[in-house]
Amino acid sequence: MRKVCLAVAMMASMSAQAAENFTIDPFHTYPNFEINHLGFSTMHGRFDKTEGKLNIDWANNTGSVDITIDAASVSTGMKKRDDHLTSPDFLNAAEFPEITYKSTKVTINKDKTAKVEGNLTIMGVSKPVALKVESINCGDHPMKKGTYVCGFDAEGKFKRSDFGVTYALPAVGDEMKLHIEVEAVRN
Repeated sequence: MRKVCLAVAMMASMSAQAAENFTIDPFHTYPNFEINHLGFSTMHGRFDKTEGKLNIDWANNTGSVDITIDAASVSTGMKKRDDHLTSPDFLNAAEFPEITYKSTKVTINKDKTAKVEGNLTIMGVSKPVALKVESINCGDHPMKKGTYVCGFDAEGKFKRSDFGVTYALPAVGDEMKLHIEVEAVRN
């Protein structure tokens, strides 16, 4: 009986070690978007302030993602447009200062790609949005000795009208493409 208990304890310990926790590096994480602008061009924007955490469980090919984006940090290269995007017409950043993405299911594939299912919250409205993750890369940071980092690129799409952001529809597109380039440091 003692051998069985010891074996179970060792397996539980190994399983716990397989799951790794990471803190998102705000200087190397880049949430950005694109949307059709008046049928003439594609407007690109980004958010400059992001924080969050990841968990990767290699043994079970799963994990979790929890990202918080400062809505007021939107940047399109034009201050007047950025001010409009933070207004009640679009993100209403004064009343809803955070955009969040919280995973509900993460499936990591053997080729180090993944599918993340989760809830995106914009202006207090949460809707499911799936993200496709390409090329999860982990290893020792080449410039910070003793620092272990994982990085990946994720992309998805959603309709802004699903979140109550309806200003200028249909002239300004409804479908938004979301890209999140992430680097995270193991805790």
